[in-house]
Amino acid sequence: MNVEIISIGDELLYGKTINTNASWIGEQLSMIGFEIEKVSTISDKAQAIKSTVQLAVQTHKLVLITGGLGPTNDDITKQVLCELFQTQLEFYEPAYAAIHSFLKSRNGEMNENNKSQAWLPKDAYLIRNDCGTAWGMWFEWNNSTIISMPGVPFEMKYMMQTYIIPKLKDSFVLPPIVHRHILCIGIAEAKLAHVIAEWESQLPNCVHLAYLPSPGIVKLRLTVIGEAIEHAKQIISEQESKILPIIQEFVYGYDDDTLEELIGSLLIKKSATLSTAESCTGGNIASTIVKIPGSSQYFKGGIIAYSNDLKIQQLHISHDLLSNYGAVSKEVVEAMAMNCRRIYNTDFAIATSGIAGPTGGTEEKPVGTVWIAVASATNICSQKFLFGEHRERTILRTTIAALNLLQKNIE
Repeated sequence: MNVEIISIGDELLYGKTINTNASWIGEQLSMIGFEIEKVSTISDKAQAIKSTVQLAVQTHKLVLITGGLGPTNDDITKQVLCELFQTQLEFYEPAYAAIHSFLKSRNGEMNENNKSQAWLPKDAYLIRNDCGTAWGMWFEWNNSTIISMPGVPFEMKYMMQTYIIPKLKDSFVLPPIVHRHILCIGIAEAKLAHVIAEWESQLPNCVHLAYLPSPGIVKLRLTVIGEAIEHAKQIISEQESKILPIIQEFVYGYDDDTLEELIGSLLIKKSATLSTAESCTGGNIASTIVKIPGSSQYFKGGIIAYSNDLKIQQLHISHDLLSNYGAVSKEVVEAMAMNCRRIYNTDFAIATSGIAGPTGGTEEKPVGTVWIAVASATNICSQKFLFGEHRERTILRTTIAALNLLQKNIE
């Protein structure tokens, strides 16, 4: 089933906003058997919307559109789609009541702009928005399905997951499809491909392998399409049992697992606690940990000791240690972890110190040099990394590596 995704918004074309919607929608639809053939990004202008949608419905069975449903004058997607699909807007009382209730729950006031969002296409199936004020619209036109959604990512995602994907499954005959994701850390994509080359060359034709890299992580996706579900699961399980002995040291989880969730489960299982002492990551590790509901059961707190003064004052790192070895060193990061554990009286502590860049590096310690340590009551483990010159990526990769080092030490 072929699909086109259309993203509307001048801010996307100007680069002011990154178009994460299209990639997320593509991933979700491909997971249930749709084939994404085209992604278009267009301006807010009426002619651009009209011509792009007209062409899309001629060549694709399913067209998904995001953007242009807001309450301001430049949000014209509804009007253009009504013209294109020969219908008109009518006032929809249930939408008005829902919008009014939503705004009231957030201490907002209904105004004429918000009220205008309750004017919706007469001949469309309407999709309620539980997270905002812009409702979605589902049109059937010339054997094509066209779905228009708000461009705000969290509103669109909730609408897709709650209403649209279930309706798509009911509306289309999709091929049986089974995916399995093997999540790897500590190995680059090219190196991983080399390590599993022989296994990959022997995969049955019905098994499709994809490499899905992101900073610090490589996902291997095994997919079987068109086979009976249980048979497909068996085929994938057989291939998984063959690859795991080859890459087990790099595997940290499967499918939707995250390091922070796995660590939380391990700490709860052991009735253990955690604290953090962060320099180069600036609190990103602690922030990642507390994203998990219930993290207060095991995470006590952390210190962001970005400067040497705070390392001395709050983490009790000695002047001599900093002077002799420098802040970015095995000796200092291990002391940070051990002292943090004592200060917070936790079973485990993570510490990071590094040069995130783009300046501050030396020949001996270039930009991207990071030391990570994990301390427990019986052990101190540390490791040096070289993450390159991209500041944000270094912070992200340090966070991932630190959580991975902690996971290995908890286990």
